[in-house]
Amino acid sequence: MSVIIPAMNEARTIAAVIAEARGVHPRCEVIVIVNGSADNTAEIAYSMGAKVISFTQPLGHDVGRTVGAEAARGEILLFTDGDLVIPAAELRPFVEAVSGGVDVALNNYSGPVRSRLPHPVVLSKYALNIMLGRPDLQGYSLTAVPHALSRAALTALGSTSLSRPPLAYARAVMEGLKVKAVHKVPVGRMNAVRRKQEGKDPLQEIILRDHLEAVALLLERRGKRAGYGDAGRRREMVR
Repeated sequence: MSVIIPAMNEARTIAAVIAEARGVHPRCEVIVIVNGSADNTAEIAYSMGAKVISFTQPLGHDVGRTVGAEAARGEILLFTDGDLVIPAAELRPFVEAVSGGVDVALNNYSGPVRSRLPHPVVLSKYALNIMLGRPDLQGYSLTAVPHALSRAALTALGSTSLSRPPLAYARAVMEGLKVKAVHKVPVGRMNAVRRKQEGKDPLQEIILRDHLEAVALLLERRGKRAGYGDAGRRREMVR
């Protein structure tokens, strides 16, 4: 199996992240995609025995997943991040699920859902799952790590799609891959608070646009009502 870890300026955590990743499976390659780092993240990853792919410039959000997937040799691909020290015991269920026949093993974590005004990203994930006919998946998607893919899923989706997780996720569901939420890792509590730019969260904007692209693909494939009927409405009667 392969563990894919994008990282930028993660010298403080990368050694622990790699150590936990190695504990997931006895035959495990760890691939660290270091991009735009100004610290010694790459050197630490090398010293830990990881395969390191380095870029001097930032690749952009989630592009490291594509790079790592293209370099991976494993039959199971596990994705996590360089700033999240997740114990091996919490990563193992994703690998076990794919080993047992799941194509896309999701983190059973929707994000903050108890707020009076739900977060826009949470709403977009719920809405996409409803439109895909998978309301059982609530706010789960490939947006959140950790998650794992089978080699068959990677072949079906293509590595390039992984740079836009909502789009890859929508394709996985529409193409009939076995998609299942398998284990909860509350990564929202582990993520660092991001700085806003002019009052906006740039990452939120990217994720919302990616969801709109996923909806556009859904409408393209299933029609303008995404495959849903008109509920018996007689629109011709409207004046």
